[in-house]
Amino acid sequence: MLRRLTLRDFAVVPASELEFGPGMTVISGETGAGKSLLVDALGFLSGLRADAGVVRHGAGRAELHAEFDTADAPQALAWLREQEFDEGEACTLRRTLRADGGSRAWINGRPATLAQLSQLAGLLVEIHGQHEHQALLEKSSQLALLDAFGGHAAELAAVRAAAARWSALEREREALSRTGDVSERLAWLDHQIGELEREDLRPEAIESLVAGHRRLANAAGLIAACDGALAALAGDDGPSVLQGLEQLRGGLARERAHEPRLDEVDALLDSAAIQIGEAGLLLQRIRDDLDLDPSRFEELDATLGRLHDLARKHRVALEELEGRREAFEAERDALLDAGSRLQRLDEEIAAAAKAWRDAADALGRARAAAAERLSAATTALIAELGMGGGRFEVALEPLGRDRPDPQGGERVEFLVSANAGQLSRISLAIEVAALGSDAVPTMVFDEVDSGIGGAVAEIVGQKLRALGASRQVLCVTHLPQVAAQGHAHYRVRKSERDGATHSTVELLGPKQRQEELARMLGGVEVSREARAAARRLLAAHEA
Repeated sequence: MLRRLTLRDFAVVPASELEFGPGMTVISGETGAGKSLLVDALGFLSGLRADAGVVRHGAGRAELHAEFDTADAPQALAWLREQEFDEGEACTLRRTLRADGGSRAWINGRPATLAQLSQLAGLLVEIHGQHEHQALLEKSSQLALLDAFGGHAAELAAVRAAAARWSALEREREALSRTGDVSERLAWLDHQIGELEREDLRPEAIESLVAGHRRLANAAGLIAACDGALAALAGDDGPSVLQGLEQLRGGLARERAHEPRLDEVDALLDSAAIQIGEAGLLLQRIRDDLDLDPSRFEELDATLGRLHDLARKHRVALEELEGRREAFEAERDALLDAGSRLQRLDEEIAAAAKAWRDAADALGRARAAAAERLSAATTALIAELGMGGGRFEVALEPLGRDRPDPQGGERVEFLVSANAGQLSRISLAIEVAALGSDAVPTMVFDEVDSGIGGAVAEIVGQKLRALGASRQVLCVTHLPQVAAQGHAHYRVRKSERDGATHSTVELLGPKQRQEELARMLGGVEVSREARAAARRLLAAHEA
């Protein structure tokens, strides 16, 4: 949902900030005041190309900034995460348009391309106007809307899974067919496997080898250190450590009667003597295990050298050599099995193709039924919205079935028979007929009430308000019957200052809204009757 839209030096708007909530928000104003500039701003934030004419006269650049809440737009949030633009559930789009014709774009404060801006905005906001860029003119959007309307998620998932299976098997067959004569590759694999099989590549064996090599490499130093420590403990050059401790205990024992705390000192010295004795025994065992064996060291050194050579050759760590050997073995087995695998693949591809066609047929039948329902409902709404004689049809176009298509076996095209200039109202009819099916949370309608009035205008307003119950709706209007039904109301006003036109946008309170509806009803001179009619309009829709 769109939370905030900020404009600076955009066309005739020096600076403006609009905040939006759920439901239906209407935007009104005098002719030429710039009501549709807000729609244009959202279009440029959706990636549309702009020229220098949108920059306010005398300014160096225009700035556009929109803040969205993605809580109701899971597809947009998923896109942000996939593209690494995510910042929690917040989403900001920013674009600058320079007076020299250049522009820059950002998503959540990070530089973005116009293509990225367009992709993301297409998941956040949908603009319905009289222009060729609106989403419902794209066949992909039409197909998505029909599937959402028909509730085809399960059927579409089955088609996609079957298409993925078929495609994967085709790729495998193509890869096997390209291999041709594999005898040289098999000979090379046998040589590599043979080299690796001559060594013990188990991780625990390599760990033991490295530790043994390190111990023997440092054997001389270890022996000298152990001998020195044992000599000191044994007292080769004087009293031993244990003898020294016993002498200390004997000297203190004569004084223990005068100081009871010496008992604790004696106990500690006794414990130390025990610990030193055990340390000497362990040190002796370590010394006994040490041996200067040059031949054993050379053997381990040679083995470790071969392993390092293999690791460098295959560009892996020592611990990964076993995995590399297993990968070579798996490739060899696959090549040896290639002939029989090709035969099996032909059978599996035929089965996968049948599974896709069956799933596509089921999806096609569901789409045909949904197309009839959506066509009938939209045609009825077209008449209700004052386009008598208009007709809407969802046409299904069959596609070739020789390749797996994850979208199914047909494409959709919306066909409309109606007068020119009614595109926005037709879009309203489609969206209302498919109420709740479109995944885009914010819908913008521009010129939806063009060429109508009276009872039809009242119905258009009702449909927009009904759509606002499940989607955020922004509507630019010049009709009071439509404006009165909004949950919030903005007014665009123009003024002349220093020979230049300026537009301001303001959120209307109850009194201001009544005056604006009276102006829309009565023109420049607002009469008492117009104000009374405005009050009645508001009261009717607040009830």
